[in-house]
Amino acid sequence: MQDPSLSAVIKPEVRGLNAYTLKHFDADVKLDQNENPYELPLDIKREVVDRVLRRPWARYPEFVPAAVISTLSKFTGWTQEGILVGNGSNELIQASLNVSLGPGRRCAMPQPTFTLYKLMATTLQAEVMPVFLDSENLTFNVDKLIEASRRADVVVVCSPNNPTGGLLEREALIALLKNAKGLVLLDEAYHEFSGQTALPLLSEHRHLIVLRTFSKAMSMAGLRFGYMMAHPEIAREVYKSKLPYNVNIFTLAAAEIVIENRSALNRGIDALIRERDRVFAELERREAVRAFPSKANFILIRTARPARELFDGLYSHGVLVRDVSAYPLLDRCLRVSIGTPEENDRFLAALDRVLETN
Repeated sequence: MQDPSLSAVIKPEVRGLNAYTLKHFDADVKLDQNENPYELPLDIKREVVDRVLRRPWARYPEFVPAAVISTLSKFTGWTQEGILVGNGSNELIQASLNVSLGPGRRCAMPQPTFTLYKLMATTLQAEVMPVFLDSENLTFNVDKLIEASRRADVVVVCSPNNPTGGLLEREALIALLKNAKGLVLLDEAYHEFSGQTALPLLSEHRHLIVLRTFSKAMSMAGLRFGYMMAHPEIAREVYKSKLPYNVNIFTLAAAEIVIENRSALNRGIDALIRERDRVFAELERREAVRAFPSKANFILIRTARPARELFDGLYSHGVLVRDVSAYPLLDRCLRVSIGTPEENDRFLAALDRVLETN
């Protein structure tokens, strides 16, 4: 028997997709992935290592990591029965979509946004319903989002939105929740920088799922940890799609210790918010640049230059940013993560030099 053709074994929806990938660049100033430039304090790292050294490495982690879930419950005030943890919040987004989407089902999402949502929904053979941001200011089109939510089985919203930095205001979120016929997945990857969270709305809206990550404000991008909060009934269903032993003992120990020492990270978070506002004010002074207001730890900018030309120019000066010009509505746009004051000054100086060249 002949081997089956590629078209016979891979879903056509998948064959038409581009994988989520990122080319590696080395640079003195790395401002391309919205990471926290402030490392965890060394004493916290040592405590993590010491705790892991006391555990057996030849044994699986607990099937249900009760210790870290209990710590998260105390930290957030949400019931343990409604908390799931994952190998990054992306895994929990995928698990949530796995149990709610499939052929004949619809997923609404603002565009542009984090590209993984569309990739996951399309792989599951769901119909993706794009709701485009306001083309001028790149803010959420709340009325159209609410309209789409009445027909969608799932609505996915990143707030603050990646890569634009805009926030879905609380009243708009409440209106969305009141109108949505299905699940509302709210990705709060950047909520620590915004001063807003949907957590208080969870008890009133059983169809809301709040997702968070430790990769941004919590300085744990290299360890991959995230968690979701939902009504316990919803959490039980999502749990069925979550892989067993999905978080390793090192990451579990680190997450628990970081939560216990949350106050040690506040200084770095506050510094990033101040730097974001400072960099935004500096960019607004430059006539050749349009900077979009952000409530995250990055800023979206647009210039008259082709984005790749500006990207290459900044990189030649040792500054790495993210070219997002292939996203809908983001022609000539770059996304710049907020770094340390020194890194941000390097970016601003490099930007000026590149914009001065013909």
